[in-house]
Amino acid sequence: MISIQNLSVEFSAKSLFDNINYVINKKDRIALVGKNGAGKSTMLKIIAGLQKPTSGSVAVPADITVGYLPQQMVLNDTLTVLEEVRKAFSHIDEMHDRLNRINAELQSRDDYESASYQQLIDSLTTLTERIAIEESENCEAEMEKTLMGLGFNREDFNRPTAEFSGGWRMRIELAKLLLTRPDVLLLDEPTNHLDIESIQWLENFLTTKANAVVLVSHDRAFIDNVTGRTIEISLGKIYDYSVNYSKYVVLRQERLEQQMRAYQNQQKQIQDTEEFIERFRYKATKSVQVQSRIKQLAKIERIEVDEVDTSHLNLKFPPAPRSGDYPIIADNVGKCYGEHRVFDNATFTIKRGEKVAFVGKNGEGKSTLVKCIMNEIPFTGNLKIGHNVKIGYFAQNQAQLLDGELTVFDTIDHVAVGDIRIKIRDILGAFMFGGEASDKKVKVLSGGEKTRLAMIRLLLEPVNLLILDEPTNHLDMKTKDILKQAIKDFDGTVIVVSHDREFLDGLVEKVYEFGGGKVRECLGGIYEFLEKKKIASLAELELSKSPAVQNQARPASSPKTDKDTAESKPRMSYAEQREREKAVKRAEKKVAEAEAEISRIETEIAEIEAQIASGETGNDIFNRHAAMNKQLENAMSVWELASMEHEEIKNR
Repeated sequence: MISIQNLSVEFSAKSLFDNINYVINKKDRIALVGKNGAGKSTMLKIIAGLQKPTSGSVAVPADITVGYLPQQMVLNDTLTVLEEVRKAFSHIDEMHDRLNRINAELQSRDDYESASYQQLIDSLTTLTERIAIEESENCEAEMEKTLMGLGFNREDFNRPTAEFSGGWRMRIELAKLLLTRPDVLLLDEPTNHLDIESIQWLENFLTTKANAVVLVSHDRAFIDNVTGRTIEISLGKIYDYSVNYSKYVVLRQERLEQQMRAYQNQQKQIQDTEEFIERFRYKATKSVQVQSRIKQLAKIERIEVDEVDTSHLNLKFPPAPRSGDYPIIADNVGKCYGEHRVFDNATFTIKRGEKVAFVGKNGEGKSTLVKCIMNEIPFTGNLKIGHNVKIGYFAQNQAQLLDGELTVFDTIDHVAVGDIRIKIRDILGAFMFGGEASDKKVKVLSGGEKTRLAMIRLLLEPVNLLILDEPTNHLDMKTKDILKQAIKDFDGTVIVVSHDREFLDGLVEKVYEFGGGKVRECLGGIYEFLEKKKIASLAELELSKSPAVQNQARPASSPKTDKDTAESKPRMSYAEQREREKAVKRAEKKVAEAEAEISRIETEIAEIEAQIASGETGNDIFNRHAAMNKQLENAMSVWELASMEHEEIKNR
């Protein structure tokens, strides 16, 4: 569908891409990989038409639509969530406007036999059929299903978008993009603002409903589950593998090893030949052999070894000053926003040197508790910070708070004090900002480079309590591994807020689970925690609706009785019971109506298919068949939503 031809990009006389060629085919699922700054985001912008290459071209057919989700964007905050998402269907209004213009022109024409008049009739027919198909979709149901899949509740739909954080507003933009169903989806770090439940939903959407997908992500599990083709960008070149990321890693290593062996063998052959020529160059008896070897040497096609990216992030936290034995003691800590209770009765103690994780769904209070520890927001209960505790804090939006007009050097120079100022160049070099890179403006840096720059602040002053809120967002896989090792080597106390199971594995020795308004302490690493919870992954943890019940083990001899269940729920008044019964009946009616509609559509589809089987042909019958199948898909969505609502009301 899209052809990238002889693409080259240069920045400040430095080559980012050098004569790159590849094709994006229909239904391709491509992962763009490479280190931070390799040009992944730039490649997406060029394909989206937002940036021009230095030379070469991107050929996009006129009838192909491209949707692009950047890492950061300027968001409109004047509408409600539903009003904003409804913009995804604005093309239907545009088609109606075109239809009205065609009808107006036909009324003023009387050249019924002309070719141009016939073209108008054809356009009218095509447009009418297209509108019929588009409007047969249940737009409201699709919007509801998509928003709920991305983590929104029905109560959120009519809230102004201005009330949501930047991460949630990015989800709104993602919902709009997915609902437009473009032919090619370009996604730049789409999982950075999603919890694992939403990531699973997005995985399923991309694999079952999306067309071609090109994505940049540093979530190994996500790209493995979604993509089947991997394009590596490295030092201006690309390497195209028709496999997912895990297989690519193996194949890439095998290719480099084979290439190196072939290169070494050829170098040995060249060296032997040159030594023979030099040894017998002036001997008349060997002149024929020497000339033969010279010709042989000239004909050799030299094997080039791919330049290996040897840049290395040297990340090491300064030695931690000794703190008291208990850096954090929380006693009945709680936080509410108005009537909304985020969590309460959080009681725990973190010992000096411990490395712990905060896990759970978005919105359950992980970052909120961090803000309580930082004393950024008021809270109830007692929260004691231990003796001589010095906190180094990395917030989720730390990279976005940098001044884009400053250079890399000035960004650090403005916050550095004392003797550390004479070491700024060394620190920047250790973070791969050496040489000219330190003079770049922050606004031209990639997301990962901004995250690295923001993290340098943690090294400017020795601390003994590191609090890292989603530190791996925007970091490439190699840098994530280096950061993980640096945290493991750090001799202070660490709190990590993360959804990345792989990053937490082997790093933390205690897990705090956030959910249902509670904070629960679980001893052991992340996999010990998962085993105790009898679940296979953090995704299942986030999908579980009642962690509290799972956490209260019952003896095998005391099965849960109906009485126990009844007593565990608050008693309802007679009026509340009547209202609940009415709500259940309304929900059951919706389910029944949806099932009846599905049955009706399936019957009609069967009749059309019988006509096709009997030999009836023509565009009209196939268009009807396509439209009815679309209606069936939408009816199934309506039934799914009605069933979810029915179950939700029944279980209240």
